[in-house]
Amino acid sequence: MKYALIGCGRISPNHIVAAKNNNLEFAGLCDIDEKMLKEKVLKFDLGMVHQYKDYHEMLRKEKPELVAIATESGKHASIALDCIDYGCNLIIEKPIALSIADADKIITCAKNKGVKVCASHQNRFNKSIQKIRQALEQNRFGQMLYGTAHIRWCRDWEYYSRAKWRGTWEQDGGALMNQCIHNIDLLRWMMGDEVDEVVGMTDRLNHDYIEAEDLGMALVRFKNGSYGIIEGTTDIYPKNLEETLYLFGEKGTIKAGGQSVNRIEEWNFSDALDEPETVISEFSENPPNVYGFGHNPLYADMIEAINNNREPYVNAEAGKRALELVLAIYKSAAEARAIKLPLKNCSTTDFKGRFEEERG
Repeated sequence: MKYALIGCGRISPNHIVAAKNNNLEFAGLCDIDEKMLKEKVLKFDLGMVHQYKDYHEMLRKEKPELVAIATESGKHASIALDCIDYGCNLIIEKPIALSIADADKIITCAKNKGVKVCASHQNRFNKSIQKIRQALEQNRFGQMLYGTAHIRWCRDWEYYSRAKWRGTWEQDGGALMNQCIHNIDLLRWMMGDEVDEVVGMTDRLNHDYIEAEDLGMALVRFKNGSYGIIEGTTDIYPKNLEETLYLFGEKGTIKAGGQSVNRIEEWNFSDALDEPETVISEFSENPPNVYGFGHNPLYADMIEAINNNREPYVNAEAGKRALELVLAIYKSAAEARAIKLPLKNCSTTDFKGRFEEERG
């Protein structure tokens, strides 16, 4: 299967390695920064792979069947729509877009063109998360009561200064949209997906050089009667502390922790079908960074979805749901009120200048 990657920045190595591990044929790499292009070709021994600064030219000449988009977030939607127009199946790095309207366009255009779109929420493929999801689907929790997602990470001036788009409303959003959306996706997915309303608060406490938030907190009420609590920040000193997911049901309690919810740390169910110590030991991983090991199985699933003409495990609709929840938190915080879902006509750009206005 012919494969191309658009965007050779921070997350691109995970995509390149996953593509190689899944035996994809590299048709081309694209980035406006030629230095980054050459670095990735050399580092990952991609030989004579064609290099492009213009993705339109790459799509026209190479005609890839599968394209991964790993650019700055604000360009995801426009590039995705162009790729769909060329008839390419897509893996889109999170978030799938920065507005509800653009996410809807991607979903509609992909269906009309008959191509598959996968949102790169790779943590769904963690061994720990797959084990938890299996227990959920087997109804081992009984009635779900509530769940919590905590993302306590560090991003400093050096991180933001390396790319001017980071922390901007037009191209990125803040901590919730960039760093925390993976765990927000997991919480929504595990708690029944359908949200009734959201109450959120956000602030910019320690990064006066960015536009968006570095702290976000929210209370979520799901339509099945359960609740969710979200706490996300990039203010932790001096380095990333944890990303954890708790799920509490009438008959079960779990905690997934580690750098990227890659370790099961608590496992208790009333049915006693398995030994907690065994599960904790067998379903934990120790990835070298917060990106985890999920890209490889995500790619494998996407390839199988294309070959078998089925929906990918994490489809475009899933990407939209994660985006929608973050935008609902932003909207609730900005308007100081509860926000009902579904959310319509909302974008990160709606919140431009918010913190500056609040500080006068």
